[in-house]
Amino acid sequence: MRVTRGYLSETVRPYPVGTIGNFDGHHRGHQALLKLVVETARQTQGTALVLTFDPHPVKILAPHADLRFLTDQEEKLALFERTGIDEVVFLEFTPAFASLSPEAFADQILAKGLGLREVFVGQHFAFGHKRAGKIDDLTDLGKRFGFIVHPTSPIMMAGGVVSSTRIRQLIISGQVDQAAVLLGRPYTLRGIVSPGEGRGRTLGWPTANLQLPAHRVAPADGIYATITIVDHERHDSVAYIGTRPTFDGRERLLEVSLLDGPYDLYGQALTVQFLERIRGDAQFVEETALSRQIASDVESAKTILRRHHQAIGG
Repeated sequence: MRVTRGYLSETVRPYPVGTIGNFDGHHRGHQALLKLVVETARQTQGTALVLTFDPHPVKILAPHADLRFLTDQEEKLALFERTGIDEVVFLEFTPAFASLSPEAFADQILAKGLGLREVFVGQHFAFGHKRAGKIDDLTDLGKRFGFIVHPTSPIMMAGGVVSSTRIRQLIISGQVDQAAVLLGRPYTLRGIVSPGEGRGRTLGWPTANLQLPAHRVAPADGIYATITIVDHERHDSVAYIGTRPTFDGRERLLEVSLLDGPYDLYGQALTVQFLERIRGDAQFVEETALSRQIASDVESAKTILRRHHQAIGG
């Protein structure tokens, strides 16, 4: 898969078939749209292309908004490649770019810049200055500038539209199992293990400590059944997110305990997949009560993980 910065009008692309968006989360709705792009490109021996933006438009149009993401750029690119996309084009989103009229965007970017022949977008797609252009406008502009527009219907699951906003809300409320249904995979956070205070080890449950990425959506405080990937190996695990109120903690962090034995993980990169929330955070009067609760949490996690492995045939 090729990654391009700028639309590069001089680039020759066989019959480009594209879609446009930020694709945060790469959820089931995104997957359905990308599948149409890839299938059409294969049928026409063309190029399956994604046009996306860096930085995210909200960072320019509403810089004070606390927008957190479901995927980082590296993860998003890996998911694009897995879907079969041939090229991802990043356009720098600037105030000047945001001021382009719908007509200029269709002409300069889609037609002349990328040479698109077919475009797949959601039926509520909006584009151009102040999002003035709608799907009917894009269809008309496509007829003028030489590309076909295919509006697509939203994907409905679990009583609503699959959207990044809905998934963010589920994760923030701790409903990571329901978020996984809409994502088509468990929600994931990654980080480098840093030295902690060693309290988990004294309680009989050694943990790996990771800082929560500032730009990512974090699940609600509490205990989760998780799978942790270390050097491409998957380990059943239990994760904690919170400020450790029993120990008067202040910093919100992620702690992970692998269930198949203690490991020296300092400095290693971990990928944590969240399967299900076991309980919310709580403050304990004494460490022995906390240790007993952790033992109970581990048993609950083992039950959830066993059910998960059975469901996927593992």
